[in-house]
Amino acid sequence: MDANTEKRIRDKRIKRNKKLMMLALAFPFIAVVIMFFYVPIAGWALSFFNYKPGIPFSKTPFTGFDNFRLIYDNRREITRVLINTFTLGFLNILTSPLAVLFALLLNEVRTIRFKKLVQITTTIPHFVSWVIIFSLGFAIFSNEGMLNNLFLRTGVLSKPYNILTDIDNVWPFQTALSVWKSLGWNTIIYIAAIAGIDEELYGAAKVDGAGRFYCAVHITFPGVLPTFVVLLLLTISNILGMGFEQYFVFNNTLVVNRLEVLDLYLYRIGITTFDYSYAVAIGMLKSFFSIALLFTANYLANRLRGDPII
Repeated sequence: MDANTEKRIRDKRIKRNKKLMMLALAFPFIAVVIMFFYVPIAGWALSFFNYKPGIPFSKTPFTGFDNFRLIYDNRREITRVLINTFTLGFLNILTSPLAVLFALLLNEVRTIRFKKLVQITTTIPHFVSWVIIFSLGFAIFSNEGMLNNLFLRTGVLSKPYNILTDIDNVWPFQTALSVWKSLGWNTIIYIAAIAGIDEELYGAAKVDGAGRFYCAVHITFPGVLPTFVVLLLLTISNILGMGFEQYFVFNNTLVVNRLEVLDLYLYRIGITTFDYSYAVAIGMLKSFFSIALLFTANYLANRLRGDPII
């Protein structure tokens, strides 16, 4: 056997071993996805039965499409929940360009220490749980909170004002909290996109007499725009499942009509009132609509960018 034949055999063996290694590395993640995302789909069968905990599934009464008809009967309540969900999701989408703007401004900072300080300060809230944020919000904004005590003592307010229970301002307040918590983390993504822009573009622009503002507008912004479009479309496709933890901890009886989103409604129906079958039926429709939104977002990405996201 000559040297060339041995080399070809060795290269084939190495290539086969690489594929086996990649498969072995990917298997745990594939197993997790199948276990937690595809196996629970079998639970959709509960939507066609009147399931009660403790009763064997073989003895559970079959109800057909009664749970889906119940969704239609409760359409006013479902409509209220969907309005809350889409409104809060739309406000989050409306504020998503703030991360791009912040990344562009931060990219122009030339003092490295100050730039890192700002990045760390704005990123820390992402790693703070919503339970801790609610505790801080209660300590600051409640009737006995820090702001009310300060404003009452200085005469700015004549009586306490609690924004946590103000139903008229609950949507802007929750949107502001979402922006504060996610701004720094989202900025990291756009900073990484900026780092991938070819430096020769800036050099050529500076040779032609372009300033920092021109480079930011005509080079940096177009460079991060594809990343922004992809994240925006993915956010649109996930609009029905946004913000459960946030709205769960900030929910109270005074703002529940404006703050109860679809996931929170499913939690109340399925876990609090133990109506599992009805909750599963709503969850099925939510999954179908989310898939439809995903393909719609993929179609828009293909039209806008000429490249689909899936």
